[in-house]
Amino acid sequence: MDSFNRKEIGQQAERQACEFLQSQGFLLLAQNYRCYCGEIDLIMQDQNDIVFVEVRSRSRTDFGNAFDSINKNKRKKLIKTATLFLQKKKWLYKVHSRFDVIAIHPVDGSMKLEWIRNAFTADY
Repeated sequence: MDSFNRKEIGQQAERQACEFLQSQGFLLLAQNYRCYCGEIDLIMQDQNDIVFVEVRSRSRTDFGNAFDSINKNKRKKLIKTATLFLQKKKWLYKVHSRFDVIAIHPVDGSMKLEWIRNAFTADY
């Protein structure tokens, strides 16, 4: 699979995840937030919580599932990026936040969306 197809699949997965979360009552604050620390796919508001969402998509599970790809280094980058976002908004220590993961991967011949709330914490 070339990089264009991977990027397109990733963008489609992010759209699907965003639509799913919006159907759950979430409000989109930012998409593909980038800074020198890294990138966060979706930043949403769930009532009083700011939710940083990592979206992972896999077309095959030969090399592990979508959740397996979020290793310790990736979590550290997400935490640093989220902290910078909150600092820039002057929300650090003023709002509750969490990290959710949405994985889209094949299960029994079809693509399944799985949502893990509070997938990890800032304690590393």
